[in-house]
Amino acid sequence: MLEGTPTGAAGPEGAAIICSGLTKDYGQDRGLFDLDLEVRRGEIFGFIGPNGAGKTTTIRLLMDLIRPDRGTARLLGLDARRDSIAIKRRVGYLPGELPQFPGAKAGQVIALMAGLRGGVDPEQISNLAGRLELDLNQKYESLSHGNKQKVGLVQAFMHMPELLILDEPTLGLDPLMQREFWRLVEESAGAGSTALVSSHILAEVELGCDRIGLIRNGRLLRAGSLEELRTVRVHRIEAIVRGSLSAAELASIPGVSEARVEGDRVSCEVHGSVGPLLQWLSRGEVIELDSRELSLEEVFLSEFEPAS
Repeated sequence: MLEGTPTGAAGPEGAAIICSGLTKDYGQDRGLFDLDLEVRRGEIFGFIGPNGAGKTTTIRLLMDLIRPDRGTARLLGLDARRDSIAIKRRVGYLPGELPQFPGAKAGQVIALMAGLRGGVDPEQISNLAGRLELDLNQKYESLSHGNKQKVGLVQAFMHMPELLILDEPTLGLDPLMQREFWRLVEESAGAGSTALVSSHILAEVELGCDRIGLIRNGRLLRAGSLEELRTVRVHRIEAIVRGSLSAAELASIPGVSEARVEGDRVSCEVHGSVGPLLQWLSRGEVIELDSRELSLEEVFLSEFEPAS
């Protein structure tokens, strides 16, 4: 377990992050446009979208590393621009691209960051390095991308921040370390922290986040809990049925799409109740029937695909 409680974790209820009309226009429809977003205190929020969707631009605006063309952002009740230094003291930030530290060991890099920040318990650094299987005596520049990512994660978590802002944090980590990362996030949230975690892999955050926001081409498509985003449940049905079944009849059943009948094999997707489909299938002799709910990634894949 992470030790201690984040400073200010017992602060006022409400939002840890509020964006209102936040915009950074790079031209040619690139950037971030009119972002209205709220991340509640104590939650783990997944910020999801394909590469180039605007996730990193959003995070850099929140951290005051770039300035917006219009709109505002508030973190922990503070203005992202006016109170930038105060915010940085209270945030654990992992950038999408890590800086270089020629000649320094991993432990020296972390010690430098801890010294600049102040008030970091060396035992906390040791604990995090052990959990992430990071050798602090290795030269930083000789580390693999995944191990450099671990250095970034240690410095983001080491001061037990009130707010974690992590840009593609699992990039380069093996599956075991990805699992350990999510344990760290969950423990931090359990101690009162808030986390904003960006990723281009929807399935990864589907299990670890309380709510998610889906962004594409710099615009927020949707935000909410997994159940809120699954406004209609979608099931994939595959069956083997003896009897004469018509593909046209299958396609006409309420809620059915992607209908196929090939010999005795039937497949389709069903939005909402599967009752009408089961009634239709019962006209024949059902030999096998398989049903699974589509993942959130499958449901929204079409929203991330370029428009034709």
